[in-house]
Amino acid sequence: MTQAIGIRSIAVTFPSILRTNDYWRNKYPHSVTQAEQKALAKLFSASDSNAKTCEFDQEMIPYLSDPFRGAVERRVLAPDESSMTLEKRVAFDAIAAAEMASEDVDLMIVTSLFPERIAPGNASFLVGEMGLRCPAWNLESTCSSALVALQTANALVQAGAYRNVLVVISCIYSRFVDDDDTLSWFMGDGAGAFIVGNLKSNQGVLGTKIIHTAATCGAFFNELTTDAQGNPRMRIQNGKNASQQIRGTGVEFVRACSQGAVEAAGVTLDDIKYFAFNTPTAWYANLCVRALGIDPERTINLYPQFANIGPVLPIVNLYYGAQLGKVQENDLVLVYTIGSASTAAATVMRWGDVKLGPLPAPAVSLNEQEKRIPAAV
Repeated sequence: MTQAIGIRSIAVTFPSILRTNDYWRNKYPHSVTQAEQKALAKLFSASDSNAKTCEFDQEMIPYLSDPFRGAVERRVLAPDESSMTLEKRVAFDAIAAAEMASEDVDLMIVTSLFPERIAPGNASFLVGEMGLRCPAWNLESTCSSALVALQTANALVQAGAYRNVLVVISCIYSRFVDDDDTLSWFMGDGAGAFIVGNLKSNQGVLGTKIIHTAATCGAFFNELTTDAQGNPRMRIQNGKNASQQIRGTGVEFVRACSQGAVEAAGVTLDDIKYFAFNTPTAWYANLCVRALGIDPERTINLYPQFANIGPVLPIVNLYYGAQLGKVQENDLVLVYTIGSASTAAATVMRWGDVKLGPLPAPAVSLNEQEKRIPAAV
């Protein structure tokens, strides 16, 4: 008999610095003036629209007059912060929210996009820092890592190999894109964690559909360079055909994964109470709403508050959806993610009595004035 397995607790955290668009207006005014000739504008431009990109472009067009393409705020690492500091804090928050002791964690799965070092990932370093005795390993499927980790954890608990799996996901884009590159305008940092274990009957993961995204290979790539001190550093770049690759696959992937997940779960899209969509751009939630033909009130869009935080996005959208009361116990939830050059994924779950970690601490803007992320969207 299939066990009821899913998310028991969920927590999110962010670095301490809040960076608004005024940062670039003041520091790089020429880049803002010349924005339409820069990388971000070239990545999100509708100049070569066609049938495959039409729906994406229609949602994107309202943002083309904004050089920042809808980004308003993003949280970025302070000099004394790292992916490890975020991961450690959010991991302990998820354990505490689940009302568990650290020794109750049987396995930890970690995605660090990216780790502080070139390789390996943070798993063994994090488990040592936390003083846990369980095994820990790295898992990566770019921005779909959270759902791939959830499916992996679910299967391992279902098989009886582990009881409680801690999944920890971080994203620190700000350390891997140049400050004066307009790509940095739509990237932020953050971390999320959740505990996977047994739930009440009929709750938890009901169905999942994961597909490859080979069509987006080359949209983004990492270039090995050195920093000012001569240390090796990875730098994110967008490829020549990134615009067409991202725009041409958006609708296809969300439809294929979402329909596959609801079919596997034995439900319909109409049964879903809350949709937690990947929101790597200001208009992506609207694109998913259009592609699936659903009411926009059944989702949220946190992009203006956090920008693109990669694999942390689905965790943040689940956390704030629960905080805002959009999802409650026994509601059906669909989570969708898209990762370039990896996988797209959708999971349908029946929400359990999921315990939430503390609200993230206030950020400090660059002029040292405190500003809290809005609690409502």
